[in-house]
Amino acid sequence: MTPPLEKTMIKPKILAFAGSTRADSFNKKLVKIAANGAREANADVTVVDLKDFPMPVYDGDLEQQEGLPPNARKLKDLMLSHQGFLISSPEYNSSISAVLKNTIDWTSRQSKDEVLLACFQGKVAGIMSASPGRLGGLRGLIHVRSILENIGTLVIPDQIAIAKAHEAFNADDTLKDKKQEEQVKKIGNNLAKILFKLND
Repeated sequence: MTPPLEKTMIKPKILAFAGSTRADSFNKKLVKIAANGAREANADVTVVDLKDFPMPVYDGDLEQQEGLPPNARKLKDLMLSHQGFLISSPEYNSSISAVLKNTIDWTSRQSKDEVLLACFQGKVAGIMSASPGRLGGLRGLIHVRSILENIGTLVIPDQIAIAKAHEAFNADDTLKDKKQEEQVKKIGNNLAKILFKLND
């Protein structure tokens, strides 16, 4: 008798990035910790830096005349090829950073032969923030969650905001508070587990 074939588990692909272009960004450090948590759950994780994808401020006239800027197209193609996102968002004046909002605005534009909001619809995201302030960027995460959910992305309930971020990291970019470190990794881990279940 031939034994039953084992079901092959398809690794979910997760794109991780911070809503900051600053070289020593706290949020770049934070999202890499979450990415490690997703890798520990056997997800295929790609970490990118938005500084490598400079884009003009969204302008409808520019889009009509020239289409998507090349870097918006490159990032959008990456987003289309991943099922989940890990996003660490700095808080600017109690809201989302300009570079993250601009990235969402460009990549959300509908190209020819694409469904509306193609790289956001049906995706799953984990969000987090780090800020020198005492709330850790929590107010900005409210806006990030609202924007993503309104364009069709399921945002998992667990999130974290790291306060006093300028004092929170070790020299090797890990968090000094090991409980916080595990909470951040758990966001990536939980995102991976949810994507495995959805792909089952």
